Amino acid sequence: MKTICLALACLAFSTMSMAQLKAKVLCPAFDVDILEGKVNGYKATVGIGELKNKFPCFTSATNDSAKCGEAIYYKDKDISFYTGRDYIEIGEKFKGKISMPLIGASRGSLFKYLGNPLMKDDTWDAFQTSYGTLVLHYNKAKKVRLIQFSTKGTSTLSLCE
Repeated sequence: MKTICLALACLAFSTMSMAQLKAKVLCPAFDVDILEGKVNGYKATVGIGELKNKFPCFTSATNDSAKCGEAIYYKDKDISFYTGRDYIEIGEKFKGKISMPLIGASRGSLFKYLGNPLMKDDTWDAFQTSYGTLVLHYNKAKKVRLIQFSTKGTSTLSLCE
């Protein structure tokens, strides 16, 4: 009986000793330059393969041409790259650095930074930029809740719903 118990104990310890250590995938911090339309130096035209190599900590990636096309999501950092439509989306809970304090900014305070919007609606403004278009979406308190920027102009911009 002692031999059987000893054999089982040895077997249990030997299987634990074969466990693999897995390092957590780390990404560089996201650094967004609103005036240049770049994230860590990449424009919205960056390919999905390059993003996966540079930022391997993505939470999901899709290629659903019926909906939004090719996209890569970093949900824990609240940033998404819609590579099939050449735009980047940044949410309220973004974890990273933004060159301009837009998230949570009042709608009326943005003129000094961005000028007049090229297009506007009740819940969003679209600004023409040197690289394309910057779209800011507002919550009920008229504060910025979502940033989208693209290399495309307002006439060719195609955002996901």
